[in-house]
Amino acid sequence: MTGVVGALVEAWDELRIHRLRVLLALIGVAAAVAAITGVTAAVHMLSQAFEEQGDRGSGRQVTVRVDAWPRDGQAAAPTALDAEYARTLDRYGITWASRDWSSTVPFRFPDGTAQVSTRAVDPAMATIQRIQVDTGRWFTEADRDAFAPVAVVNEAFLARLGVTDLSSHPTVLLGDDAPVRTTVVGVVPNAWEGAEPEAVVLYDQLMRWYAPEAGPTADYWQPAPTLVLWVPTGIADELVPRLERDVAAAVPGWDVAVGDNRDLGGAVLQGAARWVAFGVGAFALLLGGLGLVNIALVTVRHRIREIGIRRSFGATSGRIFVGVLLESVVATVVAGLVGVVIAVAVVKNIPADVLFGGLQDRPPFPVSAALVGMACATGVGALAGILPATVAVRVKVIDAIRY
Repeated sequence: MTGVVGALVEAWDELRIHRLRVLLALIGVAAAVAAITGVTAAVHMLSQAFEEQGDRGSGRQVTVRVDAWPRDGQAAAPTALDAEYARTLDRYGITWASRDWSSTVPFRFPDGTAQVSTRAVDPAMATIQRIQVDTGRWFTEADRDAFAPVAVVNEAFLARLGVTDLSSHPTVLLGDDAPVRTTVVGVVPNAWEGAEPEAVVLYDQLMRWYAPEAGPTADYWQPAPTLVLWVPTGIADELVPRLERDVAAAVPGWDVAVGDNRDLGGAVLQGAARWVAFGVGAFALLLGGLGLVNIALVTVRHRIREIGIRRSFGATSGRIFVGVLLESVVATVVAGLVGVVIAVAVVKNIPADVLFGGLQDRPPFPVSAALVGMACATGVGALAGILPATVAVRVKVIDAIRY
């Protein structure tokens, strides 16, 4: 242990003596470590952004969807289906679940009544699919028992109402023959430029206040609500066949299909991003390592007389080799620490929400990125020190003293 500490102290002293030369080489190493650490952290955030984008489309991992439709083409879902959904949640102890039903519903705007694409869900859908409300709020459990329905609409819907925000608590009439006044409580962004008005309402409220006449002739026809479940990964394989069996038994004469979203992830794209990050960092470290090798070789040539004198006083080849090697390792470790600090400062201050498309759950700076940066810095120092250390070991005592 004393020998190792002595070698480290000796290496640090040599770095202080040749600090100008070493500093020029270490600037490149520090920049390379900062690059590979920062890119690794950015890839981590990019992976989170890919995951969240997938969650918004198909639900979090693992989301199971239960679909049912009648064989005879009748659109009205039996009450047994909703009852079976409720029993399913209780039977398997599932916390995050929502019904998902889509159709067109008439809304009365200032310029006339229009059929609006409407989605009926339960409050948990916002968590399952990471639905973000720009203005106002999403549904709560208390809204189920409200005396009038509430709605979350897109920006196009709000614009057609003739209002710009929710400060006036805007309302709209939902329905045709016996319309009910509905309060707009939240606004989501348009899905694309020029989008048509869209609305989201609670499933229970829609069924209570307005029963859409869904059918094959409707503009948008979904014969029965889909049950969306967010479940732990470990139970998905066992749960899927059981759900299909239970629901099919509850609604005879209906076809039932149960599937999950485990095959819809962006693992390939995330893997490609990681390889790109690795390639960029490896190239940067290679350039920094080559510069360090050149500086180390020049330094060893200037220290040949010193090495010969040390050998004449009994320094072993191993001690000489380790001493020269540790000079490069200690230098790159220090440069690596500087590079990691720079990377952390940069990553912490970049607008991740803008760069990565509305990142909802910004991940902390990954410790693995810092460890990768330090490991690369240490490895490059060891590789850069092997050649100069080998040259130093091969120096003959008599030739070194004559030098």
